[in-house]
Amino acid sequence: MENIEINPIKDLKPVGYSELVRRYSLDIIPHYVQSFIADKGRRKTVIGEHRKTEIYTKKYDPGDGLEDHLTFALKFEGINLETLNSLFSVVDHKEIERFIKETPTGKYARKIWFLYEFLVGRELDMEPSRVTNYIDLLDQSRYYTARGIPCRRQKITDNLLGDRRFCPMIRQTDTLKNYIDIRLDKKGMEVVGSYPKEVLRRAVSYLYTRETKSSFEIERAAPDQKRAARFVELLRLADEREFFDKPSLIELQQATVDERFASDNFRTDQNYVGQTVSFGNELIHFVAPKPEDITELMEGMFYAYKRIMSSEVHPVITAAAIAFGFVFMHPFDDGNGRVHRFLIHNILAKRQFTPKGFIFPISATMLRKIKEYDETLEFFSGPLLPLVDYELDSDGGMAVKNETAIHYKYIDMTVIAERLFGFIHDTIENELVSELDFILDYDRAKLAIRDIVDMPDRLIDLFIRVCIENNGRLPRNKRKARFEQLTDKEVAKMEECLRNAFNRTAAGLASE
Repeated sequence: MENIEINPIKDLKPVGYSELVRRYSLDIIPHYVQSFIADKGRRKTVIGEHRKTEIYTKKYDPGDGLEDHLTFALKFEGINLETLNSLFSVVDHKEIERFIKETPTGKYARKIWFLYEFLVGRELDMEPSRVTNYIDLLDQSRYYTARGIPCRRQKITDNLLGDRRFCPMIRQTDTLKNYIDIRLDKKGMEVVGSYPKEVLRRAVSYLYTRETKSSFEIERAAPDQKRAARFVELLRLADEREFFDKPSLIELQQATVDERFASDNFRTDQNYVGQTVSFGNELIHFVAPKPEDITELMEGMFYAYKRIMSSEVHPVITAAAIAFGFVFMHPFDDGNGRVHRFLIHNILAKRQFTPKGFIFPISATMLRKIKEYDETLEFFSGPLLPLVDYELDSDGGMAVKNETAIHYKYIDMTVIAERLFGFIHDTIENELVSELDFILDYDRAKLAIRDIVDMPDRLIDLFIRVCIENNGRLPRNKRKARFEQLTDKEVAKMEECLRNAFNRTAAGLASE
C-alpha cells in the first residue's frame, strides 16, 4: 500500500460512508477515513492530518445499493455510530429489513440489524436469529472495547464502550499501542521510587498545590486561598473516591468556582466558549450541547463510565473517553475545564496508574504545552462548529436552532487519547522529574545557606523564593526590608550557594 500526500480527488467513485453521506445529505462530523473507487491505477492510501483517504481499485467496488455501501463501510471503514444513526433516521426501515432478510445469517447483516435497533431504539420486523455462533460487534483488534454483553436477538456480542445515549469510539492505532507497550505507569513508579521517601513526602503537598495552580491558570484564573485549599483536599481523595456521578460532580464544581457562581444542578441555559473580538463581535470556538439534551447525555456518560471501569480498558483510554467527554458536554455554566482535568487524575488514581497517594502534574504539562492542549480540544470542536446553527443576542446569549445531540453522543476519541498519552508521557519524563529535582535542589540550597547564616526557616524560604524570582539575586527592596542585618559578603555567598545548589544559570532560576 502506498502513502502519498493529499491531492484533489477527481473522477473517483465515493463508496462506504462517503457515498451514504453524499446520497442522503447527512450533516455529520466526518469519519476519520473516506473511501473511493478509481477506474485506473493502484491501491493507494492518502495520509492527511489525523484523517486519511483510501483509494481502491475496481475489484473492490461494492455496487450501488444501500446495503452495498453499508456493508463496505462496516468491513473496510469500521463503525461510525453518528453516521449510522443519522442514516437510519432518514431511510425506510423496510429497506433495512429487506436486505437483512436476504442474508439473515451474514456477519455484516447481523451487525447492521443490531446497530439499527441499538441506535433507533425500535425493533425491526425480524424473528430472532437462529444461528448459534456469537460475533463481536467491534473487532477487538481494531477498537478498544468493553466487556461484552450477549444479544440473543442477533447473536451479537455488544462490546461498545457505552450505549445509545453516549458511546465514545477509540480505535487501536500504532501510536496508542506503542504508548501502552512502554508501560508509562511502570515508568512513573520507577521515577518516584528513585527519590528519597522524605523528598516524596514533601513533594506530594507541593505537587497537589502546583497541579491546582496550573489547572486554574490554564483558564487564566487565580483561585483564592480557600478555593485552592478545597481543590487540593479533593485531589488528595482522588484515589479513594468515585467522583464521576452527579452529586460528586456538583461538589467538584462548587469547589472550583466562586461561591456566587456555584451550581446545585446541571445547567439550564445554552453555553459556549468564545472570545470578544470587538464590541458586539464574538468569536465562537465551541458550542456545548443544548440544555435540554444534557440530562440524557450525562446519564449516558455515567453508564459508559461504569461499563468501561468494570472492563479491562487501559486507564489512559478510560480517562480520555470520560474526562474529555465531560468537558465536551460542558454540563455546568463554569468550572468545566477544571473538573475535566480533575477527572483525569481521579480515573488514573482509581485504576492504580499513578502511585497511591501521589499525583502526576499533568496540568503543568498542559499549561506548558497550551497550544497542543487547545488543539486536542479542537479535534472535536473544530468539525462540530459548522454543524451548529446558532444565533447570539445583544447580551451574548446563545440560542441553538437545530438538533445537535447526535454530534456529542458518538465522539471519536482516538486522536484525543493519543494526545493525552503524550501529555502523560511528557509529565513523567520531564515535568515530574523537574518538580522532584527542584525539591532536592531546594533542600540542598537551604542547608548551604544555613551553614552561612543560621536564620529562621521562614527567612531562608523567603530568601530562596525572592532570589529565584529575581534571576538568582536578592532584590534591593527585600534586602532593605527583610534582610538588612545581613552583610554584603553573606548575601553574596548565599546567592552563590543558591546558584550552585540548583546548578542553573540565573535566568534558569527565574523560570521556576
